Amino acid sequence: MGRSDLERLSREKLIELVLRLQRPEKTSRTSSKPPATDRKEQREQSKPGGAKFGHEGHSRVMSDDPDAVVEHRPAVCACCGGTLHGELPAEIVSVSERIELPLVALIITQHRRLAVRCPSCGTRVVAAAPMDARGTPFGPRLHAVATYLKTLQALSYERLQAALSDLFGLTLSQGGLMNLLRRAQGCFRPGRDAAVSALRKAAVVASDETGVRIEGSNAYHWLFHSAEAVVHTASPTRGAVVVREMMNGHRPAVWISDRYTAQQGHAAEHQTCLAHLARDIAYVVEVSDDLVPWRLQL
Repeated sequence: MGRSDLERLSREKLIELVLRLQRPEKTSRTSSKPPATDRKEQREQSKPGGAKFGHEGHSRVMSDDPDAVVEHRPAVCACCGGTLHGELPAEIVSVSERIELPLVALIITQHRRLAVRCPSCGTRVVAAAPMDARGTPFGPRLHAVATYLKTLQALSYERLQAALSDLFGLTLSQGGLMNLLRRAQGCFRPGRDAAVSALRKAAVVASDETGVRIEGSNAYHWLFHSAEAVVHTASPTRGAVVVREMMNGHRPAVWISDRYTAQQGHAAEHQTCLAHLARDIAYVVEVSDDLVPWRLQL
């Protein structure tokens, strides 16, 4: 907006513009904005991470069952140079531990089917294919590690490729990784079905959603939570249809969420998320002299 635009504004609109510009910006403390969007000076004024002042320190606990114990005995007296033979009694003066990861290397097992000619009738007999040689060449532990790194550690396919290569010396294409993860899904299906079933019986359900990138496209990560279950699901839409499909006609007594329209009308009663309310109140306290927000602070 230039000077000429400002000159054409009415007195009321100009006052409203000045008041709006004087309002403090919303931050991660007063809104749902992530901390990374806060200005540098706001981040510098925030509380530092790590242990708080007065926090009782803790040291690493020694292992009760070490894999190996090495005793270090003095062999010669430091005073007279006499020999300290192994039969002399000794006392422990200190214990320290060195912790190391085991050497990790791929275990490759080749299955060779052999054919043998029967000496009695001349029939060529071929060995049956073993179970380990059918389907994918990758074993269950590799499936488990790849699934853990992709889901819990949220690695991209490119970084997952690099991790498997750097840690285990395994070269695997992104297409191969996708097929591997699809095969692993079947192991989790019974648990997911049980969680969804528990969710559709719950009296109180909390829900939220956030934007996420899936294979280069914008999508949404939905979360549904009850006392008995937590269900995560991804969808290309942020609409209420996701809630309706998840709940499959079940209407809880209470639905807990923010004030987003798609989260409304799914239960007999609605409770606005207290974390959202607390941030709204923190912002009102900053911009208003009204005493009501002070009394509502959580």
